[in-house]
Amino acid sequence: MKPSRQRVRRLLRLLPALALAATAALVPTAAQAAPPTAAAATTTATAAGGWNDYSCTPSDRRPRPVVLVHGTFGNSVDNWLGLAPYLVARGWCVFSLDYGALPGVPFFHGLGPIEESARELSAYVDRVLEATGADEVDIVGHSQGGMMPRYYLKFLGGAGKVNALVGIAPNHHGTDLLGLTRLLEYFPGVEDLLGTHTPALRDQVVGSDFLRRLNAGGDTVPGVEYTVIATRYDQIVTPWRTQFLDGPGVRNILLQDVCAADLSEHLAIALIDRLTFHLTANALDPANARRVNCLSYFS
Repeated sequence: MKPSRQRVRRLLRLLPALALAATAALVPTAAQAAPPTAAAATTTATAAGGWNDYSCTPSDRRPRPVVLVHGTFGNSVDNWLGLAPYLVARGWCVFSLDYGALPGVPFFHGLGPIEESARELSAYVDRVLEATGADEVDIVGHSQGGMMPRYYLKFLGGAGKVNALVGIAPNHHGTDLLGLTRLLEYFPGVEDLLGTHTPALRDQVVGSDFLRRLNAGGDTVPGVEYTVIATRYDQIVTPWRTQFLDGPGVRNILLQDVCAADLSEHLAIALIDRLTFHLTANALDPANARRVNCLSYFS
């Protein structure tokens, strides 16, 4: 069955963005344009927000450090300018990593093969555990960052080191990007280009080999508590219901069930949405969870 003209036009409008992503690793001027003080800027930003402090000692009330895992095209700072200080102010030791970086592409990370990114996460969790003396961490991830840790939990021994995984708009079962990915077969070479130069994008398309392996045998592993926070207005991970998990120890939350007036989409839900911040804190400390509703925007 051939795609409709309308869908073809929609994909054609998307192709410039796909081409930009696929060729990012091939553009040396991006790396040359990066400020020489980028690392210092990152350190300053996280220090000002109180996170990535490796001298932080978990308290009896907050015994597990929180590891924040950014999404595709994100990084360890920009993705968490709202949530990280929020959690620090409530007593958690908070850490964030950069992963999935491509050679010559600064700032925009989470583009490398997801299996390799999971290994980077594994090493980072070990670093945080050693620095803090904690026995386990909790992980909070956005988009790819909410899904990628499941590979670490399932295949890399992470289940023994992680108490809870909170996914904010996570791509657990693949995205069809509003149906556009189903049209890739009609544009020979585009999918191969994505796979070659931005493997994480290919890995996240519904039906990918990576996702089939990740989800084979069930969504969860024993001993880990899972929370998913989704929005019906997500325009990136679609359909939004595919973000939810099945299995024991899972809590799936639709943001609009908490507050019907919340209009957050894929980016805003992690960057600025106050309800998401409250729901995340509840997931990290369920024994002291507080009711969240529309009025929680002001608390």
